[in-house]
This record gives sequence, C-alpha cells and structure tokens, in this order.
Amino acid sequence: MAVDATLATLSNQLVYSAMAVYTGAMAAFAVDLSGRGARVEGEGKVLVGPDGEPVRDVASVTPSASADEPRSRPRTKIGGIAVALTWLAFALHLGGVVARGASVHRAPWGNMYEFSVSGAVVVTAVYLAVLSRRDVRYLGTFVVGPVLLTLGLAVTVLYTRAAQLVPALQSFWLVIHVSVAFIASALFTLAFSTTVLQLVQERRELARAAGNPPARGRFMDNLPGSVELERSSYRLHAIAFPLWTFTVMAGAIWAEHAWGRYWNWDPKEVWSFVIWVVYAGYLHARATRGWDGRRSAYLALAGYGCILFNFLVVNIFFVGLHSYAK
Repeated sequence: MAVDATLATLSNQLVYSAMAVYTGAMAAFAVDLSGRGARVEGEGKVLVGPDGEPVRDVASVTPSASADEPRSRPRTKIGGIAVALTWLAFALHLGGVVARGASVHRAPWGNMYEFSVSGAVVVTAVYLAVLSRRDVRYLGTFVVGPVLLTLGLAVTVLYTRAAQLVPALQSFWLVIHVSVAFIASALFTLAFSTTVLQLVQERRELARAAGNPPARGRFMDNLPGSVELERSSYRLHAIAFPLWTFTVMAGAIWAEHAWGRYWNWDPKEVWSFVIWVVYAGYLHARATRGWDGRRSAYLALAGYGCILFNFLVVNIFFVGLHSYAK
C-alpha cells in the first residue's frame, strides 16, 4: 500500500510539538523537585498546638517518619502543572505514533526511528500509570528527561522516511515481540532512574550520619529515603524481567518462522540474552543472597548499560540479521 505523505508529515509535527511540551514539563518537574516557585496546598494556614497557641515549628506537632518509610511530599501548583504538561505531551506524542502507523498502514516500529519514538511514548505511559497509583512526581525530571533525549536522537540521527516493511518483518510476531519489549524497556528505564537516585540518596545519608551533611543537592531531601527507593527499584525490575524473558522467547520463535532457526548468534540476539543474564543475576542476588543496597544497585545499572549498548551500539554499528530494521 502507498504511504500517506500527509499523515507522515502530521506525525512529524506532532512529535516536534510533544518535544516542546515535554521540555516545559521537565522544567516544571525540576522546579517542583527543588521546592521553589510554588505555593504549597495549605500554605498560609496557622497550626495550633494542644494549648491553643500558634505553632511556628511544624516538626513539633508532626511526627517524623523513619528512614524506611516513604516521605510524603506536599502537592504544589507547579507539580500539578508538570503533570498536566506531561499528559498533554503524551497525548501529542501518542498522536504522532498513531499517525505514523496510519501513514504506512502497519504497526509503527519497523526501524530505529519508529522504535525510538514508540518506545519513548511507552515509557511516558508507564510513568503516568504508576503516577496514578503512587506519588512519584520526584521521578518526573528523570523520566521526561530521557524521553526528550530519545526523541531528540530519533529526529536528528535516526530519522527514516515512512516506508513499507521488508518481507522478514511482515509478521504478526512483530506486534507481539516488539510491544512486550517496549513495556519491559520502559519499566527498566524507570527502575534505572530510581536506582541512580537510590545511590545518590544513600551517599547523602551516610555523609549525614558521619556528621558531614552534604552542602549540595538539597532537592534530594524531598525524595524518599534510599531504602524506599531501593524497594521501588526492585519491584520495577521484578515486573520487567518476566516481560523481557517473554521478549527473548518470542524473538526466538519469530526467528524460526523467518529464518528457519530459533537461534542464529546474531549480535542482537546475543546482547538481548546478555541483558537477560545480568538482570537474572541481579534478581537472584537480591532475593537469595541478601544483596540489597549498593551491591545490587550496581548490578541493576550494569543491566541497563547493556540495554543502552544493545540499542545505541549493536543496532547502529553491528552488522547482522537485524540490520534491516535500522
């Protein structure tokens, strides 16, 4: 079928519009995280103590949370603006993906550009889904930022004109294999951001315990403690790993249909398996050997490093059976 040039152009315009709104959302999330520039709900109200006298020190009437408990953050106007902008950017972004698919009459993930744009919208969707259940606004900057970088890379380096698929990709396994890979990669991305924050928070907590309160990064005081961040990271990894396992298995089945063999030692196949092994090691060490905290975090970061290498190096520079999808 012929490519609809009008829809392809509309897709590009929607993606550029989404990038502009994502930029505003990231800035708003950063301001919200810093605790500046916003009026907190309930601000201006006078707290009254048990004796009926005004209380100036809120801590004197508010029980402090332990280090293991998630810290509650006040809702701010700028935080609400950041979330609203993220929803708007997501709608524009999703519209761009749908328009791209409609322009070529197929699932819009047949090359690196389409995979990048579609994968980025799944990252945003997963974040918004988690945000609807838990207050994870503190992750906004660290989720929208990578999404914006991915879109920037897609439109400047990886852009490919809308076209039809090569015969090897014309299979229903494309939708099954790639869609699950999107969700798994999105969860791994959220887990990566959480893990980085966990390590930074742990270092700050150790410095504070040693009597050397950190002079920089005051915004980290608005985030949960390192223990809670580590738990959140582990939960995200525990959900993403089975999905990645299915991705590898579905890819093997598709390879048998397309090339007559389940495993061809293609660079893409090998690195997908390497990713699986590293994350399996992380989950095993975390669950059975008590490797919580920093040691398990380094394994998790190694796993995401393999994902980035697979995406940015193997896909672009290695020659193999998957080279047609560049």
